[in-house]
Amino acid sequence: MLRTGTIDAVGRTYRHARRYRAILGVLIKYGFGDLVETLNIREHVEHVKGRISRQQPEPIERLSRPERVRMVLEELGPTFVKMGQILSTRADLIPLEYVEEMSKLQDAVPAFPYESVKEIILSETGRAPGAIFQSIQKKPIAAASIGQVHRAFLKDTREEVAIKVQRPDIQQTVEVDLDILRHLAALMERHAAELQSVNPVKIVNEFARTMEDEMDYRVEASHIERFARQFADDRTIHVPKVFRELSTRRMLVMEFIHGIKASNLVALGEDGYDLKEVASRGADSMLRQICTWGFYHADPHPGNIMVLPNNVVCFIDFGMMGRISQQEREDFTDFVEVLIRKDETKAGDALLKLTDGSADPKQGQLQRDLLEFIDRYAYLPLKELEMGKMLQSVVKILRKQGMSLKPDLFLMVKALTVAEGVGRSLDPDFEIMGHAEPFVRRLRLARYSVPEMTREFVGTGTEWIRFVREVPVELKELLRKAGEGKLKLDIEYGALEHTLFRLDLISGRIASAIVLASLIIGSSVIVLSNTPPKWHEMPIIGLAGLFIAAVMGSWLLTSFFRRGRRQAAPR
Repeated sequence: MLRTGTIDAVGRTYRHARRYRAILGVLIKYGFGDLVETLNIREHVEHVKGRISRQQPEPIERLSRPERVRMVLEELGPTFVKMGQILSTRADLIPLEYVEEMSKLQDAVPAFPYESVKEIILSETGRAPGAIFQSIQKKPIAAASIGQVHRAFLKDTREEVAIKVQRPDIQQTVEVDLDILRHLAALMERHAAELQSVNPVKIVNEFARTMEDEMDYRVEASHIERFARQFADDRTIHVPKVFRELSTRRMLVMEFIHGIKASNLVALGEDGYDLKEVASRGADSMLRQICTWGFYHADPHPGNIMVLPNNVVCFIDFGMMGRISQQEREDFTDFVEVLIRKDETKAGDALLKLTDGSADPKQGQLQRDLLEFIDRYAYLPLKELEMGKMLQSVVKILRKQGMSLKPDLFLMVKALTVAEGVGRSLDPDFEIMGHAEPFVRRLRLARYSVPEMTREFVGTGTEWIRFVREVPVELKELLRKAGEGKLKLDIEYGALEHTLFRLDLISGRIASAIVLASLIIGSSVIVLSNTPPKWHEMPIIGLAGLFIAAVMGSWLLTSFFRRGRRQAAPR
């Protein structure tokens, strides 16, 4: 289990000063010294500055900022490469130009020794490798940032399997890097104003949460089993078998797949595979995953797709899976439908349902942007439509409004974009929109099918029954509290305090005006009635009242004009 708390994070960060300074050194090396300077960590910066000046790579001014960020992540190793790969699916967290650059990140890490593999198998299963496996190929067939894969044969059944084993030091490496990342992210939010809108702390926390699943191979085993159930009736798709009894948190054992990677077009052609059929089956399987089940392979790049005899498609590496709700699928279908009808007004409303709702859009600008989007794509033949470019255009439209697609929706469209690229590499005439049309139509019709409408009706009816059942109880309790004088209403209104102040001010002035008028009238009556005592033949009480009225009137007029000038003054 990853240690993801922030307690004593700063203390742990400083205990890992060597790694901390190495990270800062790489940042400075690739031209982020200005950012490091703002973090107020001079004791570390001074320690690394002298060495960095002698290690500058090619002139960094030729590179864009996203390119330099990618190079930083590649040099800092497994944790940072994995973070970049995860962020490449999160256009809601980072700008699109960074998403595109992070998509280029590839694992390029050396394999760890076979002796460590044997130790991990022993510690995870309690048995020596020889007690479980007849043989294990010492050289790994693949090595990635978190683990590596070895080919083996089971001792009991002689079945050929692939053993995915986690790196022996990866847990500690990730924890150290996460501690440092949290500390740096907090410093960035505190000292770098230009990064506050990006929310570095949120990015690190999202990464930590995702890594929690990535580093538990039991989660991947569950993904494979669920995926296999979805395609149990489909002979065109093969899903590797999982040996659950041998799989643990740090070790995953599954069926070894003999096939050709979808990226190896030469080998596929030489062996006589029907590439058009492979592209069609792969696309249909992706659309079925999304439209039927809402649980899909989120990283279907050519290296993760194997082609087996009879043009059977096999997905591998189930570490990154996507999920999309029924409502999100329907909202996306609605957006596609209004685009087909070229209705930019309704397209704006449909698009807003796909966003995180974090901003209030300018409807006029949004409609103009969508009209331009429709003019650009809606009249193209299917063969010329590219989902990747359409996605970029939609994300840019939303970015102008300060919004972003919901993370699940962005990941879905990104997975379809990757699948589209694989399809076009296999078949130049491949059209994913043509494949998507029947799935979208079925999804749309399913909303109005008898079973679906019955389900919604029953669900709504159940909610109304619960509401009707609970209302008398709640009303009875409300009346009881009112009868006992215990009823308390908490009303919050942002402008209420200011309004009460104004009302109090107005009522005070009205009262003062009434008192002033009464004082003038009463004093005038006393003067006219010639009521004693007198001073120079004038009633003293009447004179005193008129004097007080004059002072009070002057005060009221002065305060009125002063407040009027304050309100009229520019702010």
